[in-house]
Amino acid sequence: MYRYFCVILYTFCVVIDATYGVEVPIFKLLDGRDIPAIALGTWLGNNTQGRVKPEGTEVEEAVKWAIDAGYRHIDTAFVYKVEDQVGRAVNAKLDEGVKREDLFITTKLWNDAHAEDAVVPALRESLRKLNLDYVDLYLIHWPVGQFSNLTYDDTDYVETWRGMVEAKKLGLTKSIGISNFNQKQIDRVIASGLETPSVLQVEINLNLQQPDLLAYCKNKSIVVMGYTPFGSIFPSKARSEAPPPRVEDPALVDIAKKYGKIVPQVVLRYLFELGVIPIPKSLTKLRIEQNLQVFDFQLSQEDHQVLQSYDQGYRTIPQLKWLEHPYYPFKKN
Repeated sequence: MYRYFCVILYTFCVVIDATYGVEVPIFKLLDGRDIPAIALGTWLGNNTQGRVKPEGTEVEEAVKWAIDAGYRHIDTAFVYKVEDQVGRAVNAKLDEGVKREDLFITTKLWNDAHAEDAVVPALRESLRKLNLDYVDLYLIHWPVGQFSNLTYDDTDYVETWRGMVEAKKLGLTKSIGISNFNQKQIDRVIASGLETPSVLQVEINLNLQQPDLLAYCKNKSIVVMGYTPFGSIFPSKARSEAPPPRVEDPALVDIAKKYGKIVPQVVLRYLFELGVIPIPKSLTKLRIEQNLQVFDFQLSQEDHQVLQSYDQGYRTIPQLKWLEHPYYPFKKN
């Protein structure tokens, strides 16, 4: 069994998992709910042939390892094609005694279901795959709509947001938010008068720190989740034009040594100290466990200056295939 208690610390409280001794900060959402400050990512990423497809039970095993290690937040999406694996892992842990209310499950609406009346059926399909009665957070994955035949769907994302609000009213999701929206697009959603998104999920890493967007979200009390938190630090995954640093960068290695950590842990800690919920992905048990061990040290101001210096505004996932969509969210130059 897990025993929890909270200590108010700035804008979050600390939840201590007595089984593993892992201190996991909890941020408060606009709607009053708690969200754990780190999540296991389940997107398998891309390779030279395109999107990596699931081959068996690799994500299922990773989610089980993560929950055993102390993760309580799992991030997935319909388009990842692994909701069934996530669901099997979660339900297996529920059968072992983990409480559903202690888990936070995030999934996302794909671009082919942007019509207002398509949102609830899409979420019901995700819930069927997950074998859950509800998710804790449902996000519009992208502001761009695209039909299954790859033609653009110009549905206004504000209409999509109306469907999200309805999904929450039906109890299919506890909280709702958005992903890959820019500031002007968020302003339009807020101006609709429906409900302010609780969460914005965007790419955040050393090369793309987005300070203006983070400041904007803080002002609006919108919690930010950061995907691709390692960016291009691993040489095997970095494109040739990607700016430094890499994992062997001497400055990063020195910072890691100072705290008895490894470079990926320093990166995750830095993002957390920026107020971001990082979403590291791994299919390796040791890495999954290491990625959680980032709440027992604090970076110095000098460390922050070094880490901030790597911000080049370089986007790992620009999704240029949607460049001409009227709701493409990123700068086009």
